[in-house]
Amino acid sequence: MKTTAKFTGRRAALATLASLALGAAALPTAALAQAPYPSKLITIIVPFSAGGTTDILARIVAQGLTAELGQSVVVDNRPGAGGNIGGLLASKAPADGYTLFMGTVGTHAINASLYKKMSFDPVKDFAPLTRVANVPNLLVANPNQPYKTVKELIAYAKANPGKVNYGSSGSGSSIHLSGELFNSMAKVEMVHVPYKGSAPAVTDLLGNQIGIMFDNMPSAIQHVRSGKLVPLAVTTAKRSPELPNVPTIAEAGVPGYEATSWFGMLAPAATPAPIVAKLNAALVKVLAQPETKKKINDQGAEAYSETPAEFAAFIQKESVKWGKVVRESGAQAD
Repeated sequence: MKTTAKFTGRRAALATLASLALGAAALPTAALAQAPYPSKLITIIVPFSAGGTTDILARIVAQGLTAELGQSVVVDNRPGAGGNIGGLLASKAPADGYTLFMGTVGTHAINASLYKKMSFDPVKDFAPLTRVANVPNLLVANPNQPYKTVKELIAYAKANPGKVNYGSSGSGSSIHLSGELFNSMAKVEMVHVPYKGSAPAVTDLLGNQIGIMFDNMPSAIQHVRSGKLVPLAVTTAKRSPELPNVPTIAEAGVPGYEATSWFGMLAPAATPAPIVAKLNAALVKVLAQPETKKKINDQGAEAYSETPAEFAAFIQKESVKWGKVVRESGAQAD
């Protein structure tokens, strides 16, 4: 009886130890599952090359988010196909809040109309967080070109059809469509030259490989200020406070012309609502900070934030607007 009792007691003790061991082994997994968001590095996919406006704005926001969220936020440039390569990658990323996407008017309001086949749905495959900035496009020319005003450009283009080349950050970008809208409204035939991002296009513009560009102001304004590029006009309805002496295209010879770019942060569609809410709150706070606003405004852009629902409604409205521009201009993806 004593032997049996000892055996039974030992078995019970071993069972207890085994139970405790299993519980201890499970603790790291449970703790990991319950770790508050964010608990590791966050990546912002930028669908254009480094040095362009999308990249510049993403890096400004990443710096602010790093401080606000207490985790490193880095930029991953994935250029190509008018932003569609980066867009596809972001849309297929795990919906856990650790992969974000810096969308543009091109990726989320133009490409669906411009491309016959899309590898992702700009609306269904993303959860909008907030717009980040509204940006004028700036019509700039190489100083060696024979035109210094919009009227001179139009006159030259009409006298030399097909000889004016304009660069863009890619087919379907707002830079591309700004040029197509200009072609249509000014009744000229300029040739579109797409690049994998704004930066390489600006490089060729500085080297006089292309004549003009309807570039986003943040990536062009430094070259205007240094005298390396000639500003012909801004594409917005009103003049830019950063370049008050530069006329609008409407003022300069094409009445009714207006085109504005915008940039916004998105996450994969199935991202949990609490994470979407936390990211939106962090972004709104960062974009309201004086230092962030100054950095964005110094680029010729306007810092902007809103709710996810407001951003979603804005994207829908912009898709209708730019879809009409694509149809009426006859623009096509190259």
